[in-house]
Amino acid sequence: MTIKVFVVDDSAVVRQVLTEQLNSFGNIQVIGSARDPIYARKAFDTQWPDVIILDIEMPRMDGITFLRQLMKERPTPVIICSTLTEKGAEVTMQALSAGAVDIITKPKMALRQFLEESKTLLGDAVKAASYARLDKLAAPLAKRPADAVIAERSPRPLVATTDRVVAIGTSTGGTQALEYILTRLPRTTPGIVVVQHMPGQFTAAFAARLNSLCAVEVREARSGERVLSGQVLIAPGSAHLLLRRSGAQYVVEVKDGPLVSRHRPSVDVLFRSTAQAVGANAVGIIMTGMGDDGARGLLEMHEAGALTIAQDEATCIVYGMPKEAVKLGAADAVIGLSEIPRVIQQAPSRAVYLHTTGRS
Repeated sequence: MTIKVFVVDDSAVVRQVLTEQLNSFGNIQVIGSARDPIYARKAFDTQWPDVIILDIEMPRMDGITFLRQLMKERPTPVIICSTLTEKGAEVTMQALSAGAVDIITKPKMALRQFLEESKTLLGDAVKAASYARLDKLAAPLAKRPADAVIAERSPRPLVATTDRVVAIGTSTGGTQALEYILTRLPRTTPGIVVVQHMPGQFTAAFAARLNSLCAVEVREARSGERVLSGQVLIAPGSAHLLLRRSGAQYVVEVKDGPLVSRHRPSVDVLFRSTAQAVGANAVGIIMTGMGDDGARGLLEMHEAGALTIAQDEATCIVYGMPKEAVKLGAADAVIGLSEIPRVIQQAPSRAVYLHTTGRS
């Protein structure tokens, strides 16, 4: 099947280079491009694309407004093409909240060279977006109860160390799924470490946005930080996140390194280090995303005695990573998105969870 793509960007260079790069893939075809959303929407009347690549700052109509209109009229997978700036990071978080499924970046300088070097990541993003099921996006988020957002947020108590650690890995569709989960967790939740596939310039803004919504504290991880209850540490984009044991405590390590399972940060790296450092005291959760990153790492956690969970197909935007983990026999249970907050809050051992749920 050929994936039909439409590019909306006010830069003629971006439109040209993205078109050249995407058309070089055998199963991707750019069916058109436009300098702003007004022209794009007229073109859609002739042929509707499978995936839209959308700039944010454009004349006549900004990308966020257009994205919201699309999601009301005809939900379509949208990849945001964002500049590598602080402002770009902030508005990109708004776009992800409005329904965009992924981000690609563009610098202000050496644009053509950057986009050409990012060809593989671009192709992967388009292919993943084409699998996205947007009917799974809005439903769970719309049901978020008002009391999930922070009547009790401030002041925060001093957090204490925990014997249990929850490790989460996700990719396409994960920003919305993580928001759904984390906004439902109380401050007493065990410490959480997260890998979300996302460009490095955006993870700090993503963590800050979640922190503004959640009772738990959410921030981008820094090397040497302890894993504490009531706290969520998110891997910086473009760096791996590992768990280490330091006496009776767990700390994170942020480090550079090669791509693992085509990603940096890699879910496999986080899960494997969690298996080694935490063993049976961990809970591993693999969620929506394209590809197989995290499947083998979750298997190592399973073999180390940890409780391992995969998000089910019915609630995934893209049922790729969980599917591969299930195929390997890495998951003790396959559950819906709405069940995950309860599992995280309780952080039961594998034996307790399987016994109380009747699973074996």
